[in-house]
Amino acid sequence: MLEAKIVAVCRSEEKGTTKEPIAEGVLREDFGLVGDSHADCSSHRQVSLLAMESIDKMIGLGFEVGPGAFAENLTTAGLALASLPVGTELSIGNGILLEVTQIGKECHAGCAIFQQTGKCIMPKEGIFARVLRGGIVRAGDRVRVETSEQ
Repeated sequence: MLEAKIVAVCRSEEKGTTKEPIAEGVLREDFGLVGDSHADCSSHRQVSLLAMESIDKMIGLGFEVGPGAFAENLTTAGLALASLPVGTELSIGNGILLEVTQIGKECHAGCAIFQQTGKCIMPKEGIFARVLRGGIVRAGDRVRVETSEQ
């Protein structure tokens, strides 16, 4: 079984902006991160995740970026997120359960990081998930791949 961890929990009040790291967040079942502009019970993209390894690539290119810069809610380490198939379930901490619903996305014209750097990694390396079981999430929580249905 693969293991990873949460590096940062990030949120923003407005869409199209970078997200700020917070000490802890509440993931609400079938909604997303409470207080985040992208949380929505009608969307399959309730929570966004990006690997710190992806952010490190941008840092290696000379960009000053960190967790939340790509508008991800959860920054992880130790797991190749973009390689997970849709339908994969991820457990976080003590009881949170997410289901991967989308790999990558189209970068919208108002993307703050694209405007700053001319490059964005979310379209290829970010993933989106639906909250199957909610709870409190914080940096340091373990992330485990539970299932992968294809």
